[in-house]
Amino acid sequence: MMNDMADENAKSSLKDQIDENLRRVYKETLDVGVPDRFKELLDKLKSQEPKK
Repeated sequence: MMNDMADENAKSSLKDQIDENLRRVYKETLDVGVPDRFKELLDKLKSQEPKK
């Protein structure tokens, strides 16, 4: 029974670490932003669209 509680605590701790790491990586990815080259390509595509 004590092993079951220890296993649950370990699983909970591991899940918390995974959650924290995923949030950190997601935030870092958002902070990077869109590269200038990609923005330029999007602008070119927009300028080629037919006007409505």
